[in-house]
Amino acid sequence: MIKNDIELYNFLRRIESENELAIDTEFKRINTYYPLLCLIQIATDSATDCIDVLAIKNLQPLFDKLYQTDCLWIVHSARQDIEAIYYLSKKLPKQLFDTQIALNLLRNLHSEVCNSGTQISYKMLTEILQGVCLKKAYTRLDWTIRPLPDGAIEYALDDVRYLIKNYHKLKAQLKNEQKLEWLMEETQATLLNINLYKIDIMQTWRRVKGFSHLPKKLHNIGVQLCAWRERMAIDKNKPRKWILSDDDLINIAIGKNILNDKKRQLFEKFLTQYPQLCSIEIDLQQHTPPTPEEKAQRVILQKLIQEKANQHNLTVEVIATSKTLLRYIRGDQSVNFLSGWRYQILKGEIEYTKYLKPNTS
Repeated sequence: MIKNDIELYNFLRRIESENELAIDTEFKRINTYYPLLCLIQIATDSATDCIDVLAIKNLQPLFDKLYQTDCLWIVHSARQDIEAIYYLSKKLPKQLFDTQIALNLLRNLHSEVCNSGTQISYKMLTEILQGVCLKKAYTRLDWTIRPLPDGAIEYALDDVRYLIKNYHKLKAQLKNEQKLEWLMEETQATLLNINLYKIDIMQTWRRVKGFSHLPKKLHNIGVQLCAWRERMAIDKNKPRKWILSDDDLINIAIGKNILNDKKRQLFEKFLTQYPQLCSIEIDLQQHTPPTPEEKAQRVILQKLIQEKANQHNLTVEVIATSKTLLRYIRGDQSVNFLSGWRYQILKGEIEYTKYLKPNTS
């Protein structure tokens, strides 16, 4: 394991000419708002090692390598890894290949790995593609402890050892099915959009359990409490539920509970800093259950999409989820299948089914 600046320098010199980087991270996110990055594992064709982020004083040389224009990150389920590194580097990779996204675009292989669901583990994928069964003995380890057990380091290294091999197999099949551009489009939209890693405190009400059950007249106070809680959590770098649980937040919004004096003063000060929250309006339509008519319309759309999914070796859910279809039926024109590769294979069906949407004018 790389534990100091000199060892990092020597490792970076060793991989200087290589641009395919298999990457994984280990981090802790139990008592903090932001992930505490502990390890970055990197594998290339010639080297594999763990970088002890907690021990390295200067990570800039590492970031210089990771964010080179010609460097391709090869990652499985990259969102959390990108996020953990982003909070230290404030940068996103220039090129990315997510093996989980690739697998989702290959229904035949996806079905071989797992009979249900769209989220496939690296372990499962590696067992199918490489015939290697990886052990998962350290999934709950506190990665801040030092020294790390030798077995934990090997476990971490296993998470990148087979990524490049998996990448080449998946890339070849995507190329054969003419889906490489689809992968690039998916990656850009779901992982390389910097707005995904910026926190909008005005929208944090969306993740609060029970918010949709608040009466309309209480939406405003609910949004204010959610935004304040998020701001406090960010400023203190503590989990948002340590500031205020979802249940407590809802109970305060409905008047069942009240903030203590200290929190009430902080809340009132916060509102003076964000006056726009006093008149903010939200749309809870997407949280309401579908009507029988909407369910029937969704079934028709799913059947039409199923035909296209079969033609293109895809699952229906990769093209359009039930939630996305409901949003479309209700007039939402921002759904993902109205642009990009999804629209290209569905545009005939979309034109044909326009009459299914209720008149929203």
